[in-house]
Amino acid sequence: MVARSTSTIAITARKALAAVATLTLASAGTLVVSSSAHADDPSCGVPGSVLNLDNWKVQLPTGTDGSPRQVKPPDLQTLDASPWFTTDSDCSAVQFRSPVNGARTANTGYPRSELRELTADGSLASWSSDSGTHTMTIDEAITHLPETKPEVVAGQIHNGDDQATFRLSGTNLYVTNGDDSRYQLITDSYQLGTRFEARFTVSDDTIKAYYNGTLVATIDRSFTNGNFKAGVYTQANCVKSAPCSSSNYGETLIYQLTVSHD
Repeated sequence: MVARSTSTIAITARKALAAVATLTLASAGTLVVSSSAHADDPSCGVPGSVLNLDNWKVQLPTGTDGSPRQVKPPDLQTLDASPWFTTDSDCSAVQFRSPVNGARTANTGYPRSELRELTADGSLASWSSDSGTHTMTIDEAITHLPETKPEVVAGQIHNGDDQATFRLSGTNLYVTNGDDSRYQLITDSYQLGTRFEARFTVSDDTIKAYYNGTLVATIDRSFTNGNFKAGVYTQANCVKSAPCSSSNYGETLIYQLTVSHD
């Protein structure tokens, strides 16, 4: 369990000026980010040059079912696994991509390219909903959905089971509550590439979810062994989505990620 002392992991985009390079303004005045593949520009660096990855491990959709590739620090800081875990074309964000035919863990039917929270000593983070205040804030954009079953998770509280997530299904963006995948509708008109801030705060056996700074859901849940995850967890596979190909995938961009335990 995480001690009741402040431990803030600030994960920021490498250059503030670069963060605006791929932004355009949608008709409703919403900031939109165009999805882009890795530019193979040696000056762009690796995801660890954009985000501070000291307190995370990544699970990739490569390897084999039951044994997907997982990378922890210090190797994570120099890892580039394009296109699954790489930088966007202007180095302002990290791209997470997970195809429907990707490798999965034994306890799930879906692949992911996702960060999992660690402690400062490299062990798996594990905290309780009734002790302290635990917060994760993600500045992100969902940029691609799989075919047939267009659903991804883009940030979650986990403890072996999903406690709460930000989940996009088509154009409907939800906060989920355990097995209720449509617990709270945030918007029914999400446009791929729209940059937004997702935040979870957990204290006193209560989860609060915020979207662009506005409280959108309050969930009463008591749990132990909690941890945060960020990236893309594609909610489709070769049984539920076609084609069964690496060209069929879910994708997010993360610009900024902050985790704190108070």
